[in-house]
Amino acid sequence: MTKTERGAHVQQSDQASQPHSHLGATVPPQPSIAIPPSQSNPPARWLLKRLALVAAAAVSTAIGMTVAMMVPLPTGVASSTEGEKSPNGSLWQSGFQYQVGRPVNILVMGIDRVPQAKAGSKELFNGRSDTMLLLRVDPTDDSVKLLSIPRDTQVSIPTVGVTKVNDANVRGGSELAARTVSGLLNGISIDRYVRVDTAAFRELVDLLGGVEVYVPEKMSYVDQTQKLKIDLSPGLQTLNGDQAEQFARFRQDAYGDIGRVQRQQTLLKALLKRLTNPLVLPRLPGLVSAMQKYIDTNLSLEEMIALTSAGRKLSQGNFKMVMLPGRFSNPDEFVASYWIMNPEGRDRVLRQYFDVEAMDAATNQLRTQDLRVAIQNASSKPDAANELRAYLSNQGFSNVYIASDWSDKQKQTQIIAQQGDLSSAEMVQKLLNAGRVAADSTGDLDSDLTIRLGDDWVFPAK
Repeated sequence: MTKTERGAHVQQSDQASQPHSHLGATVPPQPSIAIPPSQSNPPARWLLKRLALVAAAAVSTAIGMTVAMMVPLPTGVASSTEGEKSPNGSLWQSGFQYQVGRPVNILVMGIDRVPQAKAGSKELFNGRSDTMLLLRVDPTDDSVKLLSIPRDTQVSIPTVGVTKVNDANVRGGSELAARTVSGLLNGISIDRYVRVDTAAFRELVDLLGGVEVYVPEKMSYVDQTQKLKIDLSPGLQTLNGDQAEQFARFRQDAYGDIGRVQRQQTLLKALLKRLTNPLVLPRLPGLVSAMQKYIDTNLSLEEMIALTSAGRKLSQGNFKMVMLPGRFSNPDEFVASYWIMNPEGRDRVLRQYFDVEAMDAATNQLRTQDLRVAIQNASSKPDAANELRAYLSNQGFSNVYIASDWSDKQKQTQIIAQQGDLSSAEMVQKLLNAGRVAADSTGDLDSDLTIRLGDDWVFPAK
């Protein structure tokens, strides 16, 4: 593990107060960034700040899934005064000097609504984290990676004890939440945080004119706990803000919170697609004023500017998502229901997505015979799944099963790295000579890899 990956370091913004001690390490004040003369006049800075806040809110996904990647990032990470330059050049435009100089990890939390809290007040962000994401912006390969951490993940919170990870923010705010996540992930550094009130999501989707999502099944019931009426029909459709929230919060299936994580990733991809649509640009002014009251972050204005172009890379497809590998706890294990992290799976994800060496260097990709491979037929060929299962069995895969057909027919096959094992997914892609690797966790939950067959699948000649 490199020095930059040790310890969680959550630095405070200009609005936040003094440097604080974090995980035993003193967090130094952020170095200043020289602002080019062209930006020094107040109107220009006001406009940039507004646009930066849009970015921070722009990628807010289901229930507060905000990924401030369309525009935000760190001064302490790269500044013109430090003489550091990204190998990819400026991340803003030719007249600006703000750059992302090294990989940066940002903790993004969607915070449950706090009763009686007023919009714009700090109390708005004192609730539990309904959504928790670790976002990595990496200028070395122009990539953005996102780790979804299920809110029911079992953790040991300093000064609190064993509980669910979503309890960290309500117990000790963003600092304790960052500390807890860092401890869960082998001490990975956390450079900044973004907290978003979950009420932002519905408004954001409406301002964007809706998002196109495939709803896989009928969703209809009244959720008394969430005070939400859910009524969605299956099929590909454009969801408004209210419907998108229903889709994200639906929980009447066998997978509970983990199914919600999958739907949140689906919504995130739909939001990113919408945000990169040129027709959305005229809506930015309304988006700005609507979103800024829902966001709390220690990203500075200069950092947000540096992240803008990094966020634009998302539209070029270099965006990978994964869910923290694990399992549901058994009813007789604990009083509460938990998501129990798989340490080997975590180490694999940290190595392949976050460039963190595993504590156990022997952790490698799973052997062919150990891979749990699910096959979903999304093609127009009725026998495709059986053909593929037979083929993989002949190739040495001993744990292959057929999952329910995927009713949204696809032209191209997907090899979904459900547990984050990109190496194995790429190996299977080469073996099939078809499809593409999907770096997300939207496949069958019991699998290591889910192969969603499209019409491009052709049974190899014997």
